[in-house]
Amino acid sequence: MFLLLCFTNFFVWCIAEKQNFVLIIVDDLRTALGCYGDVNAYTPNIDRLAGGAAIFSEAFAQQALCAPSRNSFLTSRRPDTLHLYDFYSYWRKDVANFTTLPQHLKNNGYITKSVGKVFHPGTSSNHSDDSPYSWSETPFHPFTERYKNAPVCQTNIRISPAQNLVCPVKVLSMPNKTLPDIEILREAKYFLSNQAGNTNPFFLAVGFQKPHIPFKYPEKYLKFHPLYKFKVPKPYKWLKNVSSIAYNPWNDLRRREDVASLNLEFPWEKIPKNFARLIIQSYYASVTYIDDLIGKLINQLEMSSIWLNTTVILMSDHGWSLGEHTLWAKYNNYDVTLRVPLIISIPGLTFERPTENTKNSRKNDRLNLSNNHIIIDSIVELVDIFPTMADLANITIPVCSNKNAHIETTCSEGITLLPLIRAALKKESLLWKNAAFGQYPRPSIEPSMHPNSDEPRLNEIKAMGYTLRTNRYRYTAWLPFNSETKIADWNHIIAEELYDYNTDKGENRNVAFLEKYTKLKKKLKILLQCGSRNVLSHKFNL
Repeated sequence: MFLLLCFTNFFVWCIAEKQNFVLIIVDDLRTALGCYGDVNAYTPNIDRLAGGAAIFSEAFAQQALCAPSRNSFLTSRRPDTLHLYDFYSYWRKDVANFTTLPQHLKNNGYITKSVGKVFHPGTSSNHSDDSPYSWSETPFHPFTERYKNAPVCQTNIRISPAQNLVCPVKVLSMPNKTLPDIEILREAKYFLSNQAGNTNPFFLAVGFQKPHIPFKYPEKYLKFHPLYKFKVPKPYKWLKNVSSIAYNPWNDLRRREDVASLNLEFPWEKIPKNFARLIIQSYYASVTYIDDLIGKLINQLEMSSIWLNTTVILMSDHGWSLGEHTLWAKYNNYDVTLRVPLIISIPGLTFERPTENTKNSRKNDRLNLSNNHIIIDSIVELVDIFPTMADLANITIPVCSNKNAHIETTCSEGITLLPLIRAALKKESLLWKNAAFGQYPRPSIEPSMHPNSDEPRLNEIKAMGYTLRTNRYRYTAWLPFNSETKIADWNHIIAEELYDYNTDKGENRNVAFLEKYTKLKKKLKILLQCGSRNVLSHKFNL
């Protein structure tokens, strides 16, 4: 009864008023959340938000690197359409004048505001966060961002502060007595506090920086994460039958003083388990820190009446390896780096909007709807976020044609997620795409520092790893890649990976060379080569 009432109210509300959007992007966040079943997580605020939301359990990024991923989901174009695989290209200059999500909303009457890390700063967003195209107001970056890699980490080994990976701190001892994410929260709250009287709807994008490295966070959050509860993933080893091209040597970690002091032989020597546990602990403490800030942001929203017509979307740009396959950071095609949290809370649809008689009752508060969440197990992608928000705003964006996606200015390579949410509310099945697509470039087969295997520049790319994820399998093909034409050679496969989740949820056994998977692998290769085209219509059981 509750679900049907929400479904009916949603259509009445859509006709009556435009809704606002708050998009929360958490940098480098894997599904390390309580609402995703992670027993080590302490994320009470995100979990309460999820209580009145649609939780997408199988959401995937298109590339596990900040700038390419953000450009992808903010334009709803795949990396091969954008031709952006690094930090050093700007799509409007180097490819085409593609419309962005905030630009589409701005062009249709929305006030659009960027706070923190939304677009990746630098060349990839024209050193302006794509202003003035995407934003009504000047994007906000915290003043203390300039101290991101400053030597402020305390250590028992030396007297002076260090540039460490693991860096719990006392906030009052930091430059300006604050941290970037605290500044980001303050600016986002200020923006929300000024929206109650506005007649125009708004789109607020808030990009929190942690748990991106270095793990610089208030040390008080360690109390939620005693070291004894963390273990290094098993098996803690690189797979014997997987090509070295799939390995990322976590070069960014090696530059930190505490990691460098381990004197690890490049590229294969593993981080010792004792230090690995410290990394995992600090990752989770950083997530709890951001969860606390998100709780304060949602509280600010709920203090005014605007939350009653504000959709909140929480997501990440990609995940992060925490020792799986002895890998750290992102820079690869595994599930832990491509699978991301995606939580969408829509008043009147995912939870009931209170009436005038009950709106002051705590039982109607979105943060107290823990039994009303909707878990959606269908495969979805971050390119689907743009068309979903456009659909909610009643300013839909057309799907790009297969032949002209690289030149059409305003179109999407994703699919609106609203039909999935509506079907879940009515407990109906729905024909849906059954594969997510991703990719990662490499400069060579063997891991290297120069050029950087983790972050190769466009002109250094010699191979591309294309990957698809279905409900049961992940198939990856590594191919020669021409950086000038941006075309891969599908006639020559450098290496293959195939993982069967029915028997191997951790992707620890590459079965690509087993005869029993030969026919399946051929079908998956065809689907991967076709890319995102026609994924709704193919007939194999995947």
